Amino acid sequence: MTFFELITDPIIQAGTLAAVGAFVSRVALRNNPRLHLIFQVTFFIVLTTLLLYHGIVPYEAGPATASAVQQVFIGIAKVIWWINAAWALVGFARVFLIFERRPREGRLIQDLVVGIIYLGAVLSVVANVFSLPVGTLIATSGVLAIILGLALQSTLSDVFSGIALNLGRPYVIGDLIILGDGTEGRVVETNWRATHLLNAKNDLVIVPNSDLAKARLINVSNPDRSHGVSLTVRFAATTAPGAIVDIMRAVLLSSTTILNVPEPSIQIKSLDGSAVELELSFRVADIALAGTAQNEIFDLVYRHSLAAGMPLATPVVQPASGAKTEPATSNRSSQMRLLDALPLFKTLTDDEKEVLAKSMSRRTFRKSDVIAEQGSEMKSLVIVRSGVLAVTREEGHRQLQLAKLAPGDYFGEASLLAGAGEPGTVRALASTVVYEIEKSTLAPLLHDRPSLVDELSLILCRRAQAEKHLFENSTEIAGIHAMPGLVKKIRHLFEISHVERTE
Repeated sequence: MTFFELITDPIIQAGTLAAVGAFVSRVALRNNPRLHLIFQVTFFIVLTTLLLYHGIVPYEAGPATASAVQQVFIGIAKVIWWINAAWALVGFARVFLIFERRPREGRLIQDLVVGIIYLGAVLSVVANVFSLPVGTLIATSGVLAIILGLALQSTLSDVFSGIALNLGRPYVIGDLIILGDGTEGRVVETNWRATHLLNAKNDLVIVPNSDLAKARLINVSNPDRSHGVSLTVRFAATTAPGAIVDIMRAVLLSSTTILNVPEPSIQIKSLDGSAVELELSFRVADIALAGTAQNEIFDLVYRHSLAAGMPLATPVVQPASGAKTEPATSNRSSQMRLLDALPLFKTLTDDEKEVLAKSMSRRTFRKSDVIAEQGSEMKSLVIVRSGVLAVTREEGHRQLQLAKLAPGDYFGEASLLAGAGEPGTVRALASTVVYEIEKSTLAPLLHDRPSLVDELSLILCRRAQAEKHLFENSTEIAGIHAMPGLVKKIRHLFEISHVERTE
């Protein structure tokens, strides 16, 4: 056989092409899925062209006049062709699911499609290579399938339920779902038999697909991850419901955790002689923030109601032997109640608080009024009595919201105590009342209570650490608020002795 006859022999050509294709596909491009798919498709086209050129039709029975060696070669070539056809189709199926950007959620569908492709390839090989009657084979295998189906009824129920769930897609990987029996968790995996949930205790809960298909299911993460929260609060019936609603609006406005869109709502649920009951409804960006938001709202409700002198309702208790209950009242002034609520002045005696309360000056601001500009130096400590303030900072071309101040919060301590400018502009978000404590009033108190210097320094450092990530120049804010000599600087500004007086 001459060299030309050798290289033109269909057996040599097909064998060489198959060997090269197997090496490149399974060795050289094994770790490059994109090039691997391109090569598979190219190889399939070249192999198809080669076989058709030599008169070999893969999807038809071979010629009866061929010799035994040629029949074996034709059979092997057809098998290789059908295998590569199946691989190319499988590659396209996987690419489609990857482009859909949900390959993990579509694993069941992907496995089902791949299984159908391989089954079709096997049946085609049986019919076109071995010339066996496929109909008879399917009928024979059907009897076996019935027997296996009866034995694996429960497993098959899970499998088909999994297929139905993947087609309907009531949830995807990462969604938080709640079942009718109270089971809840975040979906971390779905397979042929079950769905895996990770609950709040970090335990893995495995739920059979057949149970999920029949269960009443709530997808907390759909249509988006925002989650609604409702809280009920009750106040003593000593304040008009309209005034209570206004205070609750300020509570929701003070929150930094809840979403502003859609707008939170307040609804009066009931009214009787002992209490006014309201429901506060709002949304958070994710259900994981629901607990944090509830804690913040409850804290703000307490602070705003305390500042407004609006007592919470007591639980309904049957009075003993006709005794009458009177709502709790307080004779303390609003200034005293404000000082009582401040942890900063908790160590002061009532007499010291009374002196401080008498020296406090009251100021009122309308919505959108600017109380302090960014960089300005305050000459007094400003305490919020009612309303809501926002602290915003200009950083280049962007505006950052540093904080929202509610009743009981204060600002101006950085300027007053450390001689630094205000980190941001303070603006009223609603009608606001504040009380100011001048430096001249605070100085005698710091002289009598040197321990307050340490407390004020600790507050400044904590605020600096909490706000540090918001500043482009974090070293600047750290230098202003968290310097090692902060206590010493405050003592110097107020001319306080380093040795505390002894009682």
